[in-house]
Amino acid sequence: MITHEVQNQVPPREGVDEFAANAPLVEAVARWGTGTDAASAALHDLGRRVGTAAFQRDAELANTRTPELRTHDRWGRRIDEVDSDESYHRIMATAVGAGAHTSAWADPQPGASVDRAAAFLLLAQVEPGHACPISMTHAAVATLEHAAEGLRADWMPRLLSRDYEPGLGADGAAEPKHSALIGMAMTEKQGGSDVRANTTRAVPRSGGGIRPDWGTEVGLTGHKWFCSAPMSDAFLVLAQAPGGLSCVFVPRVLPDGSRNVFRIQRLKDKLGNRSNASSEVEFDDTTGWLVGEEGRGVATIVQMVTRTRLDCVIGTAAGMRQSVAEAAWHVRHRRAFGSRLVDQPAMAAVVADLALESEAATLTAMRLARAYDADASEGEQAFRRLATAVAKFQVCKRGPEHAYEALECLGGNGYTEAFPLARRYREQPLLAIWEGSGNVIALDVLRVLAREPEAFMAFFDVVGEAAGEHPGFDLALAEARSIVGEVSEADAATAAFRARELAERLALVLEASLLLRHSPAPVADAFVRSRLEGDGGAMYGALPPGVDVAAVLARADGTGRMSA
Repeated sequence: MITHEVQNQVPPREGVDEFAANAPLVEAVARWGTGTDAASAALHDLGRRVGTAAFQRDAELANTRTPELRTHDRWGRRIDEVDSDESYHRIMATAVGAGAHTSAWADPQPGASVDRAAAFLLLAQVEPGHACPISMTHAAVATLEHAAEGLRADWMPRLLSRDYEPGLGADGAAEPKHSALIGMAMTEKQGGSDVRANTTRAVPRSGGGIRPDWGTEVGLTGHKWFCSAPMSDAFLVLAQAPGGLSCVFVPRVLPDGSRNVFRIQRLKDKLGNRSNASSEVEFDDTTGWLVGEEGRGVATIVQMVTRTRLDCVIGTAAGMRQSVAEAAWHVRHRRAFGSRLVDQPAMAAVVADLALESEAATLTAMRLARAYDADASEGEQAFRRLATAVAKFQVCKRGPEHAYEALECLGGNGYTEAFPLARRYREQPLLAIWEGSGNVIALDVLRVLAREPEAFMAFFDVVGEAAGEHPGFDLALAEARSIVGEVSEADAATAAFRARELAERLALVLEASLLLRHSPAPVADAFVRSRLEGDGGAMYGALPPGVDVAAVLARADGTGRMSA
């Protein structure tokens, strides 16, 4: 008797062009990207690459063969290096080679940020951990524009390079590496998000320093509770200078080829994000150079933080896409109780609802990316100031529950490490925490309301473009405007109490507006009726009667591409 014949199991989802299969992403790139044939071809090439069995296997290995810290070499010299598996390096080489880090800066034409965001999404859809140094390198360019001319001249070509060179290079090498990645070290154990409580000191050095053309040289002393991607080539650090909290550029290797003092105390044992090293570091008269004006470190580094917040939105959208793709694939191939799962109304409603969330997140991320292009008008810059915060709040908050519901669609298989959604379930909470957890972001929305009313005007100009498209949306838009007025007139305690409500309402009308204007009618109608007219989509699968579930599902997994 054969007891282990495999039946009714889902075939591997591999050999897929993940770009072509993602209709909302393809349409968003066509609408807001550069529109060049070369860009489209590159995204299809990347989509096919991340859809291979080999890339998926590398994603698995990179998260099971996790980074290891080597504090000393065999002769006892302090080296503070992080070793990662070759699978991780292959993924990084693909990402850097695709320009997912700095391509929008290298060729800043209209739509370049969207093309770059799409590449970032495709890669993070399959392996999210590597996206941390990729994102920070992209975002750091904005802050380094405030660095001294000599520092920019030496480092910018390395950041824009599409070569990936792991490691720090030979100690004492006469020539630096031709490429580089950037990390970040902001928070300390006594302050966390309250970076003004930092105690790390930056003491100016006399005599001009070893590279006067790099700006003011300082010696750093202190401890950082979280240092992201410690294997990077340089870091942007917040420290207390005589003039106040300042931004400091800290390379791992100094201009003479010697190692800077950068003591990695330990790697963090994280819930997810296992392929990416995070650490605590100690500075002991570590050499750095001031970036921007002394005492205005937050204003300087926020140029980087804003863009990494955008990447949190893109990364969450990437995770949602992976969850939808895996769930839709499973239910179309798995049978139970006499029929395919996709043909069973309860399951079909769940996957369709997950697809609505995914499409809304994708459109929001790509529309925001367009607002970060070099040609962005003052109105677009004002729009992104508010829209980035509300999108970071809502999209990233929805990520963990979305991942769980998709995991459940796979049943017991979903809960095993042999399938990618268990890894995704652990990953999604990070993006809601990184670069500002929920309350930090909601309070940032309040600060925009108090200080930059033009951002709200620009936001409602964009959102209001969908006015008249759906009565449920019109009512929700009026309610959102009303809440803005109420919160703006409230005392500080009441405003803070309502900050999360305000952020959520603004995000929902933004998502609904984009869907109404750019997505097929069945998708937009289902989103408005379930999120704005209903209870905000609190329970996936509880769609209102009359939603065209079959149409939404066909669009979700590429079996029937609805045109917007």
